[in-house]
Amino acid sequence: MYQQVLDPVGGSLAASALVAMIPLATLFILLGGLKLKAHIAGLVSLLVGMLIAILAYGMPVDTTLAVATEGAAFGLFPIIWIIWNAIWVYNMTVETGHFAVLRRSFATISDDQRIQAIIIAFCFGALLEALAGFGTPVAITAVMLIAVGFKPIKAAAIALVANTAPVAFGAIATPIVTLAELTGIPQEDLGAMVGRQTPLLALFVPLILVGMVDGWRGVKAVWPAAIVGGLTFAIGQFVSSNYISVELTDIIGALLSVGAMVLFLRVWHPGDPLLVEGDGRGQPAIAGAAEHDAAHEAAVRRRDGDGQDSRGDIFRAYAPYLIIIIVFGLAQWGPLKDFLAKGATEFTWPGTGDITTAEGEAPSATTFKFGWLAAAGTLLLVSGFITMAALKVTPRAALHAYATMLKQLKWATVTVMAVLALAYVMNLSAQTLSIGFWIAGAGGVLAFLSPIIGWIGVAVTGSDTSSNSLFGVLQVTAAKEAGLDPTLLAAANSSGGVLGKMISPQNLAIGVAAVGLDGEEGELFRRVVGWSLALLLIMCVLVYLQSTAVLSWMVV
Repeated sequence: MYQQVLDPVGGSLAASALVAMIPLATLFILLGGLKLKAHIAGLVSLLVGMLIAILAYGMPVDTTLAVATEGAAFGLFPIIWIIWNAIWVYNMTVETGHFAVLRRSFATISDDQRIQAIIIAFCFGALLEALAGFGTPVAITAVMLIAVGFKPIKAAAIALVANTAPVAFGAIATPIVTLAELTGIPQEDLGAMVGRQTPLLALFVPLILVGMVDGWRGVKAVWPAAIVGGLTFAIGQFVSSNYISVELTDIIGALLSVGAMVLFLRVWHPGDPLLVEGDGRGQPAIAGAAEHDAAHEAAVRRRDGDGQDSRGDIFRAYAPYLIIIIVFGLAQWGPLKDFLAKGATEFTWPGTGDITTAEGEAPSATTFKFGWLAAAGTLLLVSGFITMAALKVTPRAALHAYATMLKQLKWATVTVMAVLALAYVMNLSAQTLSIGFWIAGAGGVLAFLSPIIGWIGVAVTGSDTSSNSLFGVLQVTAAKEAGLDPTLLAAANSSGGVLGKMISPQNLAIGVAAVGLDGEEGELFRRVVGWSLALLLIMCVLVYLQSTAVLSWMVV
């Protein structure tokens, strides 16, 4: 039997927390400092985390190995299962030439790259987050940005930063639903409180995206469009989460935002647009240079007589994403959702049944949930089969695209499995809990630090849902001891957590894999970590002010 102990290092919670931070420090130093490839950094950090679990926390060797294998399995399913099928769908669109058509279609809305970043990464990405989550928006919007002419590393960075404000309500509000189940706080109250925090991020993120594309010059040139996109999303998110439906929050916000952008751009255009250099082709991503060029030329040959893409070509170019939206939307329909849920099974992972919490209870993380039928990756696979028919892709070509994808994502798969294995080792050995409880003991400044706890949880696990599962109850308990509002700090865990998403090794691996830059996770980390910390500081200040008389009127 292994019972979790929060202060195994000299009976000191502070010392234990500092020791527990070593695997995370190792991971980020190897990535950002020494610029090692992510799969190597992930495996080394996993080894460090396992040694600390065994030597400092006293977890038996066989239990530690079992926990690591469970984490690796979770990394494979559902996480990598999503990415495999998302990139497969993309590969088919590239090989048939329809992605080139999609690029030109987006250019008709605006040929300005700064505005395209907002529409694709922020607006469309929010819709994908609402329906799927778990890295899907990063994978798909990154390659869409490449298709309209962005350089791969910039496309990945923009996709990661854009995937912030919608995350707390992602996958039909799964993080909020999970948090409500664990804390006992009504889902509506938690959703409303998060809806009074994350909309602030929506006001900043489009401006940041513009700055990432074109610096301060770009912000001065297209700030009206950025404000329209961010403000309408923020309003939609606030109104839906507080007065309509927590589950539909991101869908409503995303649709309002993209609709407002399209209407606004009919009457306003930047005076000095930032256009794609050269012929406007994006750098090839997953499918490779030769395939991309061949597809581009094939799409050109399909143009009608006046040199424009036909309506049929344009419709088929959008078809895969319309199919994804329809499939994910139908999967949330009551009867079908219940049917899909029947395909789920769960069991205690072998070798972890002897783990108990400090209170003597079995931690929920030892139960492996294999919901294969309702999984986002499975729904993407179904979307891929329908896409085959819509784009007239032969089974042989589709199989070739899948085999190509597996080869290209081999190291990203190793990275995600290693990072999730590390997350499980840290969580079930109580390393993550030591860090969280140490921060939670801050007393009067707990409200300021509360979002940081969620941020750490997502940075480790790559999931706001997992972070809420890990620290939700802790936040409520700490809030009661400090005399603060439990709903406020529980919500802050989720709102702060969304900002750890862009620096999570899991999502960094997804980003570089999507754009075909294997081994560049360190460079991507350096590009986004500053924005992650800056937005986290804003969230910390907001939550702290909400805990005082200054903004207490915002608390549910």
